Parts: sequence; structure tokens; C-alpha cells
Amino acid sequence: MLYKTVGIIGAGAWGTALAINIARGGTNVVLWSFDGECAHFDNVNMPDNLTVVQNPSDLADTDVWLLVTPASFVRETLHKFATVYNNQPIIICTKGADSKTHEFMSEVLTDVLPKCTDFGVLSGPQFAVEVAQGAPTGSTLAGTSQNVLTAGLQVLNLAHLDVTDDIIGTQIAGVGKNIIALISGYIHETVSSENERAMIFTLCCHEIIKVGLALGAKLETFTGLCGLGDLFLSATSPTSRNYSGGVAIAHNEKLQGTIEGIYAYETIVVRANKANCDTPTLEKIRAEIHKIIRKSAHYQDLFK
Repeated sequence: MLYKTVGIIGAGAWGTALAINIARGGTNVVLWSFDGECAHFDNVNMPDNLTVVQNPSDLADTDVWLLVTPASFVRETLHKFATVYNNQPIIICTKGADSKTHEFMSEVLTDVLPKCTDFGVLSGPQFAVEVAQGAPTGSTLAGTSQNVLTAGLQVLNLAHLDVTDDIIGTQIAGVGKNIIALISGYIHETVSSENERAMIFTLCCHEIIKVGLALGAKLETFTGLCGLGDLFLSATSPTSRNYSGGVAIAHNEKLQGTIEGIYAYETIVVRANKANCDTPTLEKIRAEIHKIIRKSAHYQDLFK
């Protein structure tokens, strides 16, 4: 099948960057925004074959959907689209977990759209602004069927795309890198010894992988673009919202934007406990971060 039109659900920085990049590659894009607005990037023009819409029904006849809303809004947003869903392959481009149910995004998707059998997960080292600017970008695409893999390979317009069937591992790698980036920013400010920082970083990575394996992930997934690649990007750069969020928490400062790592942290600990998987280092740092969060007026709304 030739996928001629992509429907993108979510017009934040990442959704808009994907829309621009896909349209730039020649595929028509319909970008849904809850308020009719989308992100804008300096010196980046919106392609003529990209249309911003506000009505979910405008995506009904598109050939493939990309889900790019923040994790906390995925369930609510999917309910809005359930009545216009027409068996399109769906690629989940959101890295995160449901903070109330502690489900990964693929589990939320199948809860809300049980008839969707062609779905995948896109994850990798991707700063939205660089994707919008056309910088070479590689990612991992995990899919349940050849349809969704074919759709991704046709439309995503990325410099390198690895494919796998490891849906759960690709998501845990994405969730895990948010947590590690948060921890990295936090310990950069609270731990003076570089040796100790390296030890904490490594032990936390080991525990994330251990949880992944306990939940059925493949080890090789964590060494790919969605694993090491994304970890290198997010856990070493102040540009990363999660890294900068960890720095802000260490100094009891207000957070800028949504810090997915805070909510993802809860999910990994809960899922680890359910799988009888020991994560002592993750839980120790989590307790430190929670002590600050619970006492600060800056963070009162985080877990409401």
C-alpha cells in the first residue's frame, strides 16, 4: 500500500516537527491541534502540503496516524478520535506512561481502541527543533505488523530507521531515558564526586534494563537508537527538559514545561514491584527527589 496522507495527533513541538519533516519528504500531512495552533520554529517554514486542523474527523480519511500528544493526555485524546478511527496503522511517538494506571502508551492505545491491531512505537534521539530544521535523525520503529513498519519506512523521512518487534522494550527504553536524564541532572547538582555520579548513572541504567527484561523486552533494544542513542542525547544535555528538570528540582526551582521523567519514574517503580524486580538505586534517588517535591510549593500540582 502507498501511504499518501499522514494524520498527526498533537501539535506541540514534537508533533509539529514530525509534521514538517514528513511533509518536507513529500507526504501530505494533516496536523490535529486541540486549539487550532501549532508550534513554530525559528527560520523553519511550514510546507504547503501541511494542514493544521482542529476537528478529529479531518483525520478520518488519512492513511496512517501518528500519536504525539503528551502522555498525560493520550487516553483522553484517543477517546476523542475513537469514533473517527478507520483502521489506520497507528505509530505512537509519545515517550511516557499513564501516571494513574501506570500503563505504557501501547497499553493505553489498546484499552481505548481495542480494534487497532496495526500499531507501532517510534523512539530515538530526537530533539524536536533539530528535526524541524532537517538535521539527520535516526530512530527505532517497533511494530506489531508489516503494515505499520511499511507505513513508517515510507513516511517518516528519517536518515536512519531501525525496525524491531520489541514494542515493550522500545517503550521502556524511552521511558527509562527520561528517568535517567532526570536523575543525571539531579545528581550533577547534588553529588560532587564524578566517580559517584558515574556509579549512580550506571546502576540506574542497569536497573531500568532489568525491569525491561522482566517485562519481556529484548536486551538488544537497549543498545539501539531508542536505548543508548536516546540516553546519550537526553542524559548529557541541558537542552533536555528532563535533565534540566532534575537540575531545577535539585535547586528547588520551578520546572519549565512537562517533565515526563517524573511520572515515568512512578510507573517504572510500580511495574518493577509488580514483577518482583529489585531497583534499590532508582528507589533511593526517587525518595530524595520526592522529599524535595513534597515539601516545595513549586511542585504541589505534580501528582494531582
